[in-house]
Amino acid sequence: MSALIPRPRLEVAPGAVHVPGWLDLDEQRRLVTACRAWATGPVPMRHTRLPQGGVMSVLTVCVGWHWQPYRYTRTAGDVNGARVAEFPGWLAEMGRRALVDAYRDPAAGDGYAPDTALVNFYDADARMGMHQDKDERSAAPVVSLTVGDSCVFRFGNTENRNRPWTDLELASGDLFVFGGPSRFAYHGVTRILPGTGDPATGLTAGRLNITMRVTGLTDAAGQ
Repeated sequence: MSALIPRPRLEVAPGAVHVPGWLDLDEQRRLVTACRAWATGPVPMRHTRLPQGGVMSVLTVCVGWHWQPYRYTRTAGDVNGARVAEFPGWLAEMGRRALVDAYRDPAAGDGYAPDTALVNFYDADARMGMHQDKDERSAAPVVSLTVGDSCVFRFGNTENRNRPWTDLELASGDLFVFGGPSRFAYHGVTRILPGTGDPATGLTAGRLNITMRVTGLTDAAGQ
C-alpha cells in the first residue's frame, strides 16, 4: 500500500538505517510464499519456550541455523530434532543489496554472507521485549525486513534496555539495517497496528519479520 506522504530514509543511530518501501510488491509476495513453506517444516513454526519457562508471543521458524535460547544449532533439538531448511542464495543476495542501499555504499555488501534468518510472525497481540542480537559470533550487520501489518519498533542504546531509544513505524516493505556501532543495540516491538498491511502481499493479517544474520559458526561448533 503506497504512502500518501513519502517517508524519507532515516539514520536512527550510527550504523542503524531505516529505508521505507524498500521491497516492491513482487518481492514481498516472494517472501510471504517462502515463509509459508518454511513454516510447515522440516522444523515447523512454533512459539519459542524460554529457559525461565516463559513462552514468546511471536511464532518463529528459522532457516540455515536453528535459534533456541540462547544458541544456534543445525538441528532443532527443542522442537522435533530435524535439520532446519537451507539458507537460500537468493535471500543472501537480497541481504547484500540491502546493505548497499541502506548505507549508500556500493561496497557495503562485499563479503556479507548471511547464513541464518529468523522469521517471526506477529499477530495483533504479539510483542517483542527489548533485547540484543548477541548469540552470533560475528559483528556483521543484521538485515531486517517487514511484510504485512505495521509495527511500532523501538531502537535503543547498546548499554541497557532503558532510554535513550527511538520509536518508529515499520511498514510493509520496509528495510531496517543495524551494524557497526549499533550492531548490539537493544531493540524490540512494542505493538502491532492491525489492518495496516496490504492483502496484495498474500498476507491478510499480521506481520512477518525476516532478520538475516551472520552466525560466524561452523558446523562443528553448532552441533
